[in-house]
Amino acid sequence: MTTQVQVAAKANSGTGVSPYLVLAAGWLVPGAGHFLLKKPIRGGLILVSVVGMFVTGIALEGKIYTPNTGDLLDILGFVGQFGSGVLYMLSRMLGWGHDSVQIAVADYGTKFLVVAGLLNIIAAVDAHSLSTGRKAS
Repeated sequence: MTTQVQVAAKANSGTGVSPYLVLAAGWLVPGAGHFLLKKPIRGGLILVSVVGMFVTGIALEGKIYTPNTGDLLDILGFVGQFGSGVLYMLSRMLGWGHDSVQIAVADYGTKFLVVAGLLNIIAAVDAHSLSTGRKAS
């Protein structure tokens, strides 16, 4: 008798994509892990959600955290934002966002940036779980 996990593993093994590639792609580009697994609707929803939250955070003049501060809350903020993958890297290279919160609305923008990264991490782990068969589609 086959279990649901075994059935999902067989279904996802047909894609021929490494679970680690799915995880890395899902982290770098929001939704890419699900696109690799041929789940375009889920991938598209993740892409729109993460990019929308990140753009909203930038538009609200949110703070972009850097990894070199000693404050624990700044380190946690950096980890959250770094979860956005290429969006975080682009924001650092192109100078998007701010180094510090200048206005009250910018604090909300900072939260949008952190939550976008955390959502992207959850989505990448979800794609990895689907590719290994631990989660049924």
